[in-house]
Amino acid sequence: MTDRAAGLRIVVGVGGGIAAYKACGLIRHFTEAGHQVRVIPTESALEFVGKATFEALSGNRVDTGVFADVPSVAHVALGQEADLVVVAPATADLMARAAAGRADDLLTGTLLMARCPVLLAPAMHTEMWEHPATVANAATLRSRGVTVMEPAHGRLTGTDTGAGRLPEPDQIGALADLLLARADAVPRDMTGLRVLISAGGTREPLDPVRFLGNRSSGKQGYALAALAAQRGAEVTVIAGDGVHLPTPAAVHVQTIGTARELQTAVDAAAPEADVVIMAAAVADFRPADYAGAKIKKGAGEPDTVPLSRNPDILAGLVEQRAQGRLPVDQLIVGFAAETGDDEGDELHHGRAKLRRKGCDLLVLNAVGDGRAFEVDDNAGWLLGADGSETTMEFGSKALMASRILDAVTALRRRADGPD
Repeated sequence: MTDRAAGLRIVVGVGGGIAAYKACGLIRHFTEAGHQVRVIPTESALEFVGKATFEALSGNRVDTGVFADVPSVAHVALGQEADLVVVAPATADLMARAAAGRADDLLTGTLLMARCPVLLAPAMHTEMWEHPATVANAATLRSRGVTVMEPAHGRLTGTDTGAGRLPEPDQIGALADLLLARADAVPRDMTGLRVLISAGGTREPLDPVRFLGNRSSGKQGYALAALAAQRGAEVTVIAGDGVHLPTPAAVHVQTIGTARELQTAVDAAAPEADVVIMAAAVADFRPADYAGAKIKKGAGEPDTVPLSRNPDILAGLVEQRAQGRLPVDQLIVGFAAETGDDEGDELHHGRAKLRRKGCDLLVLNAVGDGRAFEVDDNAGWLLGADGSETTMEFGSKALMASRILDAVTALRRRADGPD
């Protein structure tokens, strides 16, 4: 993990649900980063995963009751000393007890004592998650500064499918890492907003086998989508078909292939969006001619491959807004991947692109030498149409997403004016 020192004290709470086995991957996530992990399961959790497993993975003793390790006053000390508390899975019963301020076992006592960031990852059947009691409990916990993660949609216990599935350990770990980097809760400041995000690269076919493309993995776009949903937004992602990432919790994903397919999908969805974030790496050019059969070496082999220019989707959105075909208060964010050359450095080219595109914000990344594409960390600049320039120091793409969305919400607040 980056952006912070290793060796922090992490408490991993485990509720009594079938998804308790996924906590093992989360424990490994923290221990491999060099952190000290103390696992606190409920008694019910030990019906699913044994104490010995948690002790072996964490390297520390595992207790469940408030009378365990009395001399150290564990039910007080663990919460006081923790840098982060993560509960996965957080069952409906555990959330209810936490919301009520109960302290009848070691985990709820630790939650009551904790003054560090707290992350709950719910897992339960859809009906439980959507029940008014659970909805109210989640709202209560969030109002107290607890980050309650949006559950994933998928296969539940038995044959049921729906919202309430525990997100994968790497998704929980990424949000946990962000909380440590931010040192506070993820705000619910995008509730009611509809956010459209493009992600990944487009592919322009030359023949049934080959295509023109780029190195974009979609990680930054998916990080933005995951965090926007966590901040309360209704999020749609339009992703290139080369993206192979798990769908973020509470996010709808539509897959496209070419730049023109992306344009069609964006034009259809943009009129309903409050915020459009064009994080996709769109191919500027496509082969002018498509060969219906694979191009063979030898006779008939082309000397050159003529190219045609693809549509400028970002500039097109700005033009549509100016013409009144998109909401006048819609906020449009562009991305630019640049390298320096004889004409100027990355910032020079980024400023010029912002002027050409006319978007409200431009996220500028320097690329090449293993930067930006296909990596988990990033750095760059956030350029505003108002002339502002903010340096985004090196950090995880989740942290980059947090900084970008902070800027988006700040810009919307300024546009809305004083209450």
